[in-house]
Amino acid sequence: MSEREENWREETLAVRAGIARSQFGEHSEALFLTSSFVFANAAEAAQRFSGEAPGDVYSRFTNPTVRMFEARLAALEGAEAAVATASGMAAILATAMALLQCGDHIVAARSLFGATQQLFGAILPRFGVTTTFVSGTQLDAFRAAIRPSTRLIFVETPSNPLTEIHDIGALAELAHAVGALLVVDNCFCTPILQKPLALGADLVIHSATKYLDGQGRVLGGAVCGARRWTEEIHKFLRTAGPSLSPFNAWVLLKGLETLPVRIRAQAANALELARRLEGHPKIRRVWYPGLPSHPQHALALRQQLAGGAIVSFEAEGGKKAAWRLIDACRMLSITANLGDVKTTITHPASTTHGRLTPEEREAAGIGEGLVRIAVGLEAVEDIHRDLLRGLDAC
Repeated sequence: MSEREENWREETLAVRAGIARSQFGEHSEALFLTSSFVFANAAEAAQRFSGEAPGDVYSRFTNPTVRMFEARLAALEGAEAAVATASGMAAILATAMALLQCGDHIVAARSLFGATQQLFGAILPRFGVTTTFVSGTQLDAFRAAIRPSTRLIFVETPSNPLTEIHDIGALAELAHAVGALLVVDNCFCTPILQKPLALGADLVIHSATKYLDGQGRVLGGAVCGARRWTEEIHKFLRTAGPSLSPFNAWVLLKGLETLPVRIRAQAANALELARRLEGHPKIRRVWYPGLPSHPQHALALRQQLAGGAIVSFEAEGGKKAAWRLIDACRMLSITANLGDVKTTITHPASTTHGRLTPEEREAAGIGEGLVRIAVGLEAVEDIHRDLLRGLDAC
């Protein structure tokens, strides 16, 4: 990061950080749609492939547009570097494959995105990497699960979909005391509402598909942190190839430009919606970090600038009631994606966490009546009215 960028506020970083103009002096970031790059001679080709000379080689692991996205996101997270990947799950996989080996152990919060649970619980064990899932947010539970072979502690905070909040600073101290790394999925908050690295985390994971894009257009992911770790992840990326395409990187760059404006407005909408839903006779409970009723409300106020844009609630009547509610909505989009400017609604037990066993869902607190709302930028009155239509149908 340049000295000038270090003094910029995040709104400016979101628009201007990482720009590297070509010889044409374009104002908007250039899109380099090319699979490979041409060398002046054989010697230059050899030097670039070996890393002895700077320059691009092949877009699987070096591309100017992808590099600009990485630089901008790293600036926003306050990281030394970032590595872009094909998706958020690719970012988690690349981190595990680059930094772990057979015999290593992960301690992870049980309240995770369903695919992350599947990766840790069903796929990594094939390669000798095991995971202990910890229920709840108590530090003692994480401490009790640590083994001599523990190398990573992994959490989402807020978590998907119950918005559990984990104490990043305390978990970082715990991880570092045993020689492990703390990895934080910052998808729900983005660097605008929370900066895990500043709180002690070692690496930050993003599904750029969500709020970083913000309009549901492309897939992408990223890992941000110290260069000593991102370089190892980049080596895996270069060989294995779960890379971000240049086009998707260009779309994500455009998404980052409006991220501060979008996420703040969506968080404000979500807080108002959560307040309106709490106490509704057909809702057993509302989960939203910005509400005083949230179990970790005080912690959320300490490490987040706002509660985020995800509101979850348990509908009276279980799965049948939840499905009737969802089907009765006329404006909200029935889709499992989140982070879009359009408000989305989903039933986690049968979608995002549908591959988990009933016992695993119960342990993670994913009830059959749970509904997750990813609040967008529509007028909150219209979002609320559509949900009331759904609640009337329960």
